[in-house]
Amino acid sequence: MAVLSSPFDLPLGRLIALDLGQARHGVAVCDETGTVATPLAILRRHETRAADFAEVQVVVTRERVVGVLVGLPGEAQEQASKQQRWVLRYAKRLAGALSVPVAFWDETLSSQDAAALVRHGGRQPLDAAAAALILQDFLEARRFQPRLGDR
Repeated sequence: MAVLSSPFDLPLGRLIALDLGQARHGVAVCDETGTVATPLAILRRHETRAADFAEVQVVVTRERVVGVLVGLPGEAQEQASKQQRWVLRYAKRLAGALSVPVAFWDETLSSQDAAALVRHGGRQPLDAAAAALILQDFLEARRFQPRLGDR
Protein backbone atom coordinates (compact mmCIF):
# COMPACT_ATOMS: atom_id res chain seq x y z
CA MET A 1 0.00 0.00 0.00
CA ALA A 2 1.06 3.63 -0.09
CA VAL A 3 2.58 6.14 2.30
CA LEU A 4 0.04 8.93 2.72
CA SER A 5 1.16 12.55 2.54
CA SER A 6 -0.86 13.41 5.67
CA PRO A 7 -1.75 11.22 8.63
CA PHE A 8 -5.18 12.87 8.60
CA ASP A 9 -5.82 10.99 5.35
CA LEU A 10 -5.76 7.66 7.19
CA PRO A 11 -9.19 6.00 7.08
CA LEU A 12 -11.41 6.27 10.13
CA GLY A 13 -11.48 3.11 12.24
CA ARG A 14 -9.01 0.87 14.02
CA LEU A 15 -5.38 1.89 13.59
CA ILE A 16 -2.08 0.59 14.87
CA ALA A 17 0.92 2.73 15.71
CA LEU A 18 4.49 1.56 15.45
CA ASP A 19 7.42 2.87 17.46
CA LEU A 20 10.17 1.50 15.22
CA GLY A 21 13.50 0.50 16.68
CA GLN A 22 16.65 -1.29 15.60
CA ALA A 23 16.03 -4.28 17.92
CA ARG A 24 12.24 -4.23 18.40
CA HIS A 25 9.07 -2.35 17.48
CA GLY A 26 6.44 -1.17 19.94
CA VAL A 27 2.86 -1.63 18.75
CA ALA A 28 -0.33 0.04 19.97
CA VAL A 29 -3.90 -0.18 18.70
CA CYS A 30 -6.96 2.03 19.01
CA ASP A 31 -10.63 1.14 19.25
CA GLU A 32 -13.03 1.30 16.27
CA THR A 33 -14.10 4.85 17.15
CA GLY A 34 -10.53 6.15 17.21
CA THR A 35 -10.87 7.34 20.78
CA VAL A 36 -8.47 5.34 22.96
CA ALA A 37 -5.01 3.96 22.20
CA THR A 38 -3.79 0.88 24.05
CA PRO A 39 -0.33 -0.72 24.10
CA LEU A 40 -0.55 -4.02 22.22
CA ALA A 41 2.79 -5.78 21.77
CA ILE A 42 6.52 -5.72 21.25
CA LEU A 43 7.72 -7.21 17.96
CA ARG A 44 11.33 -8.40 18.01
CA ARG A 45 13.21 -7.69 14.80
CA HIS A 46 13.96 -10.68 12.58
CA GLU A 47 16.99 -11.44 10.44
CA THR A 48 15.27 -9.99 7.37
CA ARG A 49 13.01 -7.03 6.79
CA ALA A 50 10.68 -9.31 4.83
CA ALA A 51 10.08 -11.34 8.01
CA ASP A 52 9.55 -8.11 10.01
CA PHE A 53 7.05 -6.86 7.43
CA ALA A 54 5.19 -10.20 7.38
CA GLU A 55 4.80 -10.06 11.17
CA VAL A 56 3.39 -6.52 11.00
CA GLN A 57 0.94 -7.69 8.31
CA VAL A 58 -0.17 -10.50 10.66
CA VAL A 59 -0.95 -7.86 13.30
CA VAL A 60 -2.78 -5.71 10.73
CA THR A 61 -4.94 -8.68 9.71
CA ARG A 62 -5.52 -10.02 13.23
CA GLU A 63 -6.46 -6.63 14.65
CA ARG A 64 -8.56 -5.69 11.58
CA VAL A 65 -6.92 -2.28 11.24
CA VAL A 66 -7.47 0.19 8.41
CA GLY A 67 -4.14 1.98 8.65
CA VAL A 68 -0.71 2.16 10.27
CA LEU A 69 0.75 5.23 11.96
CA VAL A 70 4.55 5.26 12.26
CA GLY A 71 6.26 7.44 14.84
CA LEU A 72 8.82 9.71 13.19
CA PRO A 73 11.64 11.04 15.39
CA GLY A 74 11.97 14.81 15.47
CA GLU A 75 14.97 16.88 14.48
CA ALA A 76 15.82 17.88 18.06
CA GLN A 77 19.25 16.22 18.05
CA GLU A 78 21.82 15.04 15.54
CA GLN A 79 21.15 11.43 16.58
CA ALA A 80 17.44 11.94 15.91
CA SER A 81 18.06 12.89 12.27
CA LYS A 82 20.04 9.66 11.70
CA GLN A 83 17.22 7.69 13.32
CA GLN A 84 14.67 9.68 11.32
CA ARG A 85 16.33 8.74 8.03
CA TRP A 86 16.35 5.07 9.05
CA VAL A 87 12.65 5.18 10.07
CA LEU A 88 11.66 6.87 6.80
CA ARG A 89 13.46 4.27 4.68
CA TYR A 90 12.23 1.32 6.73
CA ALA A 91 8.61 2.48 6.88
CA LYS A 92 8.45 3.25 3.16
CA ARG A 93 9.55 -0.31 2.42
CA LEU A 94 7.12 -1.61 5.03
CA ALA A 95 4.27 0.27 3.33
CA GLY A 96 4.97 -1.65 0.13
CA ALA A 97 4.39 -4.94 1.99
CA LEU A 98 1.17 -4.00 3.80
CA SER A 99 -2.47 -4.18 2.75
CA VAL A 100 -3.32 -0.85 4.44
CA PRO A 101 -1.93 2.69 4.09
CA VAL A 102 0.89 4.04 6.24
CA ALA A 103 1.40 7.59 7.53
CA PHE A 104 3.93 9.30 9.78
CA TRP A 105 3.38 11.18 13.05
CA ASP A 106 5.93 13.22 15.00
CA GLU A 107 7.01 11.13 17.98
CA THR A 108 9.24 13.75 19.58
CA LEU A 109 9.64 12.97 23.28
CA SER A 110 7.29 9.95 23.19
CA SER A 111 10.03 7.61 24.48
CA GLN A 112 10.83 9.94 27.38
CA ASP A 113 7.12 10.32 28.17
CA ALA A 114 6.68 6.54 28.01
CA ALA A 115 9.69 6.03 30.30
CA ALA A 116 8.17 8.42 32.83
CA LEU A 117 4.82 6.64 32.59
CA VAL A 118 6.40 3.20 33.09
CA ARG A 119 8.54 4.54 35.95
CA HIS A 120 5.42 5.83 37.70
CA GLY A 121 3.57 2.55 37.78
CA GLY A 122 2.76 1.76 34.18
CA ARG A 123 2.70 -1.96 33.47
CA GLN A 124 3.30 -1.96 29.72
CA PRO A 125 6.71 -2.47 28.08
CA LEU A 126 8.37 0.83 27.19
CA ASP A 127 8.19 0.46 23.38
CA ALA A 128 4.49 -0.46 23.40
CA ALA A 129 3.76 2.42 25.80
CA ALA A 130 5.61 4.82 23.45
CA ALA A 131 3.53 3.54 20.50
CA ALA A 132 0.34 4.13 22.53
CA LEU A 133 1.42 7.70 23.32
CA ILE A 134 2.13 8.34 19.62
CA LEU A 135 -1.27 6.97 18.62
CA GLN A 136 -3.17 8.80 21.37
CA ASP A 137 -1.50 12.08 20.42
CA PHE A 138 -2.60 11.58 16.80
CA LEU A 139 -6.17 10.59 17.80
CA GLU A 140 -6.53 13.75 19.88
CA ALA A 141 -5.17 15.92 17.06
CA ARG A 142 -7.46 14.22 14.54
CA ARG A 143 -10.49 14.95 16.70
CA PHE A 144 -9.92 18.66 16.10
CA GLN A 145 -8.81 18.41 12.47
CA PRO A 146 -11.65 19.30 10.07
CA ARG A 147 -12.44 16.55 7.55
CA LEU A 148 -12.54 17.46 3.84
CA GLY A 149 -16.34 17.37 3.74
CA ASP A 150 -16.56 19.70 6.76
CA ARG A 151 -14.59 22.59 5.21
